[in-house]
Amino acid sequence: MMTLTLIGIGCGDPGQLTRAAIEAINAADLVLIPRKGSAKSDLADLRRTICADVLTNDATRIAEFDLPVRDAGETEYRKGVDDWHDAVAATWSQTIENHLGSDGKAALLIWGDPSLYDSSLRIARRLVPLPKIEVVPGITSIQALCAAHALPLNDIGEPFLVTTGRRLREGGWPQGVDTVVVMLDGGTAFQSLDPKGLHIWWGAYLGMADQIILSGALAEVGPRIVTARREARERHGWIMDSYILKRRP
Repeated sequence: MMTLTLIGIGCGDPGQLTRAAIEAINAADLVLIPRKGSAKSDLADLRRTICADVLTNDATRIAEFDLPVRDAGETEYRKGVDDWHDAVAATWSQTIENHLGSDGKAALLIWGDPSLYDSSLRIARRLVPLPKIEVVPGITSIQALCAAHALPLNDIGEPFLVTTGRRLREGGWPQGVDTVVVMLDGGTAFQSLDPKGLHIWWGAYLGMADQIILSGALAEVGPRIVTARREARERHGWIMDSYILKRRP
């Protein structure tokens, strides 16, 4: 039976790999490296670097493939994502079949951790035939962001909420919490909030050589983040960022 191992690799720093992740990479017959276009070639390069650093099993092969692009013109968000996941699953299945056949161990290096705002587990369950699925956890961008700012995520005895930029923009500040973690923000959804009493801890390219972090009162730091984000995106052609907002008296 085919086994597919989803290996959390952290946020870009090879030093964030756990021993379990290194062992799983070396236990694989095939490591899959997705390519997301020239604008995000850094992500494939970092996966290649990780393999070059830790792969000691000469029998492990590496196969690269191009990821399907989600149709941004799809009017229904959920259907667009669902169709995209079907296309990605078909690409995974075909790549595994081409390079490994129907038996063996394939591995995918997952940015951050497969359990948090990553669809790899949902996509893996669409593969035909369905493989045995294993998961090796990794350091999430939330952990990396808190570490970069030396920030405890939750206040004493208080909850926090993890959400997306789209939901923050559409729904405003969530009820019942004073700490919000925002991921997958294609823009700067914090600009839709009243900044009074809000503080922000923002980070981009966390764990990478080009890491950028900014923090402070949202009213003061927000415009600086907007500028830094725009300049970084123009420089790299892509950006991966997240932030924490806390409501203070």
